Amino acid sequence: MATVTAPQSEEAVLERLRKQQLVETVEHMSPQYLEGIKRILTVSADTELISAPAYYHAAVHAPSLNAFGSAVSIIQDELAHAHIAYRLLRDLGVDSDALIFEREPRQFKYPYAFDVPLDSWVEMIVANAFYDRAGYTLLGDVHRNTTFGPWKRALVKVDKEETFHLRHGEQNMRKINQTAAGHDELQAAVDWMFLLTVEWFGLPDSLKKHNEQLGYGFKGSSNDELRQIWMSTAVPLCEELGLKVPAHLDAETQKYVVHDPFPQHFDAQAKRWEGACGWDDVLRRWKARGPANDEFVGMVQRGKREMLRLLEQDA
Repeated sequence: MATVTAPQSEEAVLERLRKQQLVETVEHMSPQYLEGIKRILTVSADTELISAPAYYHAAVHAPSLNAFGSAVSIIQDELAHAHIAYRLLRDLGVDSDALIFEREPRQFKYPYAFDVPLDSWVEMIVANAFYDRAGYTLLGDVHRNTTFGPWKRALVKVDKEETFHLRHGEQNMRKINQTAAGHDELQAAVDWMFLLTVEWFGLPDSLKKHNEQLGYGFKGSSNDELRQIWMSTAVPLCEELGLKVPAHLDAETQKYVVHDPFPQHFDAQAKRWEGACGWDDVLRRWKARGPANDEFVGMVQRGKREMLRLLEQDA
């Protein structure tokens, strides 16, 4: 696929944004805008894509055929969302087939949380309530604020479906919580999954590297603001169910505060937090990826490898 060159000057793009005109095609972009929108779209596409094998890994533990069907419906939605983002990238000159099928697993750019396998139906449900809430928070913000017109319009569908996913998590958490054993299982999942989702939104604003996301209006809220939006509904949900989380609403500032050390070291094999660390340590963990990275990317890429092998045999 040929490389696409953005023809606009930086000044022309900024003038367009000042006039509140949406950016519709590459012809409206500067090289900086183009690289920035490709970066955020890649993260979005990879996240939606890898959620499919991550959720399927847990969906096989569904307690009923109806429950399994609901999980498969969510997986189907996630693959459709990934297709939307990869298609937008292709329109921007990116070889989306190479992006999906030829990258090494560690080159994918999705939240670390999806590299920690969901090993039970309860973990799947908490993932819907936490991870899909994070996706809804992020993409809802993009939908309302992005200056990239094709993405804004595509997210009308995505926004509604992510709402279904997180409601699926909420409703099933309430159902599971009706027994003491279910409550204990939920608490065990929340203990490791809550902080992983707080991490989901990236580096704190003071350490953020790519400021073009706000400068160009790819989204409207900063990482820390998005973290607050997520906690403003996730924490009350857990409090409603009597689940303990390491965060609370500060009465004076009216902001949610993580009262355990944050960030922390994380033992992905044991699914256990192990004490305070710095963001440099977190970045090293993210870069190294987690235990399911090879497996989940391999599940996505396996079909094309098998197809090519069969074609070589027939040649």
